[in-house]
Amino acid sequence: MHGAAATWTPRKQVVLYPSPGMGHLVSMIELGKVLAARGLAITIVIVSLPFVDTGARGPFLAGVTAANPSVSFHCLPQVDVPPLDSDHPEAVTYEVAGLSIPHLRGFLAGASPAVLVVDFFCSIALDVAAELGVPGYCFFTSPAEVLAFSLYLPVLHARSAASFREMGEELVHVPGIPALPATHFPKPLMDRDDPAYIWSLRVSPDLCRSQGIIVNTFRSLEPRAVDAIAAGLCTPPGLPTPSVYCIGPLIKSEEVGVKRGHECLAWLDAQPTASVVFLCFGSLGVFNAEQIRQVAIGLEASGKRFLWVVRSPPNNDPAKRFEEPPEPDLDALLPEGFLDRTKATGLVVKSWAPQRDVLAHGAVGGFVTHCGWNSVLEAVMAGVPMLAWPLYAEQRMNRVFLEEELGLAVAVDGYDTEVVDADEVAAKVRWLMDSDGGRVLRERTTAAMGRAREALREGGESNLTLTRLVQVWMLGNIEDDAGSTR
Repeated sequence: MHGAAATWTPRKQVVLYPSPGMGHLVSMIELGKVLAARGLAITIVIVSLPFVDTGARGPFLAGVTAANPSVSFHCLPQVDVPPLDSDHPEAVTYEVAGLSIPHLRGFLAGASPAVLVVDFFCSIALDVAAELGVPGYCFFTSPAEVLAFSLYLPVLHARSAASFREMGEELVHVPGIPALPATHFPKPLMDRDDPAYIWSLRVSPDLCRSQGIIVNTFRSLEPRAVDAIAAGLCTPPGLPTPSVYCIGPLIKSEEVGVKRGHECLAWLDAQPTASVVFLCFGSLGVFNAEQIRQVAIGLEASGKRFLWVVRSPPNNDPAKRFEEPPEPDLDALLPEGFLDRTKATGLVVKSWAPQRDVLAHGAVGGFVTHCGWNSVLEAVMAGVPMLAWPLYAEQRMNRVFLEEELGLAVAVDGYDTEVVDADEVAAKVRWLMDSDGGRVLRERTTAAMGRAREALREGGESNLTLTRLVQVWMLGNIEDDAGSTR
């Protein structure tokens, strides 16, 4: 800014420590942007997973800094992970966070930030923050309803000697959220002896001892869960109840480094308003070849317009299961003649589409989603009703919340079986686009969109919460703010 040099004071530095998963990284970057816009200097610490090629992220991260000069990145050295007795990538993520502690400690000791904000999977880093006298917060990228469960997990653990897998369909009760069958919890938590479960068990005490939990939600979307957490109903005995700051919905402000985006957006421009069903299943969502075939047959039978992102089926080679899949061979995967027969009403896109921009397009009238929380918030912000098809992580829990608590989605029957058949795909797509039930769902989603925008406007609940939190950080009186929930 010209003429401001004489009054310039250094920005207070906030260090953000996301877990390496792309969905978590994107959310943390959005948090960094809104904090930078409020006058803080942001450094995002990047850790690499041993099985992920992070080279592709270089241009993406450079693009973020180019557009937001107050957001920079610091890469920690890659660590060697010993073999783990777990099939779950989450166990590796936790382990990498633990092994990276010496590198993080060295960086924080040199940087002396005003605040450290860590991802759920990196909660072990809060110990380092406490050791160095840096106030530590957690940024929770899933809904408050999952936070309620995560905080309460040690209570459930102490109450039963059985693993969730052994409990099967038995309902599990957690304050502030609907009762859930034990099968609906994330796969890494199914066996209590699994390293991923053992790591997850320590997250609750970490979060309870933090200065607060920043949640990517807005209170009016999930009041029951937020109030239960605030009242201490989810806090394990003997631990303090953490402050909770609902500052969402934070979604991508724009698609950085858009590739192949214009093709589908140009196609949408030619479609009638709210006529297209968009099918997209996240950065890790993949179907086997038979499921891809059934979706194709179902879409064609529905007669509805569609935009469908198809990814290659999973690689069954254990050594390659975490690698980015190759481009899908549509001719091999889709029924013969499918692309020709549907070219007037449908578009199939390989591997990736600019989801935020697609959902915000007026031609899109429905969204078939894996229920990843970033995707749910993008749909809510665009007012697009959802068909829920959960695949991994906490998505089965999100499905229950969306369908039973929030009334913003209806599930595709059979999502928990080997294959959802084409008839169900066709029936649910028609129901969403044509029925009175689909219309009611659309009206509820439009109302939720209004509440989301209200929360983010100047003076709205999420906007005020973030403003107050940043003021506390700027002034340095963090201890005085403990015990608040917004």
